[in-house]
Amino acid sequence: MEDFPIGTIQAVCLGSSIALSSLFFYVYKKKRKTVDRLNDAPHIALNEELVDLLNATPGKCLQYVVVEGTVHPVGEPLRSQFQEGTVGVMQKLVLREHKLVWNNLARTWMDREHVLHQRVNAVPFNLVGGDGASVRVLCPLEATGPEMETVHKKFHQASYGFTDLLGQYLSGEKPKGQLETEEMLKVGASVTAVGEIILDTDRLLKLRPPTDGSEFFLSTVDFESLRLEQEEQSSGWWVLACVFAVVGVSVLVWAGRRYYRQLQGKRERERNRREFERMWEADGEEPVENLCVICLSNPRGCVLLNCGHVCCCYSCYQALPQPICPVCRQDIIRVVPLYQA
Repeated sequence: MEDFPIGTIQAVCLGSSIALSSLFFYVYKKKRKTVDRLNDAPHIALNEELVDLLNATPGKCLQYVVVEGTVHPVGEPLRSQFQEGTVGVMQKLVLREHKLVWNNLARTWMDREHVLHQRVNAVPFNLVGGDGASVRVLCPLEATGPEMETVHKKFHQASYGFTDLLGQYLSGEKPKGQLETEEMLKVGASVTAVGEIILDTDRLLKLRPPTDGSEFFLSTVDFESLRLEQEEQSSGWWVLACVFAVVGVSVLVWAGRRYYRQLQGKRERERNRREFERMWEADGEEPVENLCVICLSNPRGCVLLNCGHVCCCYSCYQALPQPICPVCRQDIIRVVPLYQA
């Protein structure tokens, strides 16, 4: 297998495709498991009967359920820093820098974004059902989601002087400005939660991340939209895994076909060599003037085309470092056996 025709580039492509395909398949399996868990999760109505249900459940715990309710803070809510009268229970402040960076390969300016500062605040809150029953949400920052509403967005344009323009030309970077955003999960927003519900010793219902490692969700969309979104993500990872697996198989098939062609060529050369040897044995003792000009031991047994010189044996022809006639230095297009009657 030492002649197996996989070069450095092909080996890198094969290794990368196998690694990426394995990685994407692993992510797909995790997403597929999450989708299956969502499909099997029971929908629990958030009402007073939920306490009795948990009391009758072993361990007073429902491991993976879906509940829906509206957001109400426990104590004072968070207040927006930019929009007066806007209150919520989760707040995300982000300051991003936007700049243009010169791309030598594309010969154009590319937009690039960089987060300068980010802060997330949260206060304890409950999900409240239709009849006033509530469940306390624990560790909301560990959940996937929720999709918070943007309550403030402002872009601060950068100003330039002459020295700034000169520095941008030399460095290849042009600051555009800074984008300031504030997002909030507002009080009264409808939230779909998927997690583990427990009944605490003080008869308080609490929603927490699942202890079995399943994904914890807090989403502002309905459950069906949440499930479809997770299915789409799972399908996307599956497609990526298949694409890179096909690339790896294609590299292997290409290398196998090339190796097969090399084996065929090697067998053909070996067959020709044996045929020349039989010819030499049949000819018997050769005069000195008819010996190969290279090894001076075997008879001349092949015709080099297109020049037509008969000057060497087939073994020496195969040993030539380049397919060039040793007499006239012309390129050898093909070689045919020499039959002497």
